Amino acid sequence: MADMGAFREAVTGWAAGGSGESGESARELAARLPVRAVVLLEGPSDAAAVDALAERRGRDLEGEGVCVLPMGGAMSVGRFARLLGPPPGLGLRLTGLCDVRERDFYARALEEAAAAAGAAQAQEQAQEQAPGQAPGQGQRFFVCAADLEDELIRALGVAQVEELVRAEGDLRALQTFLRQPAQQGRTARQQLRRFLGTKKGRKIRYGRVLVEALEPDRVPAPLDGLLTSL
Repeated sequence: MADMGAFREAVTGWAAGGSGESGESARELAARLPVRAVVLLEGPSDAAAVDALAERRGRDLEGEGVCVLPMGGAMSVGRFARLLGPPPGLGLRLTGLCDVRERDFYARALEEAAAAAGAAQAQEQAQEQAPGQAPGQGQRFFVCAADLEDELIRALGVAQVEELVRAEGDLRALQTFLRQPAQQGRTARQQLRRFLGTKKGRKIRYGRVLVEALEPDRVPAPLDGLLTSL
């Protein structure tokens, strides 16, 4: 039985320049599952956070036809938008979450995908664009002030994040990290944000840990807006 993982794999191979078989497989799976929307994310830590929040809210995104897709880098968004967005792409609804420094990549990708479906519609969507969203063919991208980790640390507060680090067994590693000369002069929030990215897999693990610790009314606006829009 086909599943969303197979669709993700087919799309990733297609976007990487794979054979036409990857594209045909992605198209077939999109129709069979079916897939109605794709959440384009930079990497797996963002996906872990989105999945964790969906689970907390009792959502089954795959069952709802939503594919959460880590792209392996924000600069890939143009390729994915062309393949998955308006025809000649698969015609799926696109949304996503990006860091503020990546906003231009997302905006350009959505504009180009929208142009394929007609300049008039693209212009209408751009006129209706809301703050904190990138334009596109009826699509909405949500922008973090710095990045998602920073949003989550601000929402929880430094003290609670440090307690979570302790509970995860990473306190000694954090203390060693904080003694590094490069960390002197940085704020505690900046230090924690950098710490999360210092070991392979740590950002992915804490993407879920931090979201699971949030109070319901403290979910960062971009993450909340993304899930609410699906």
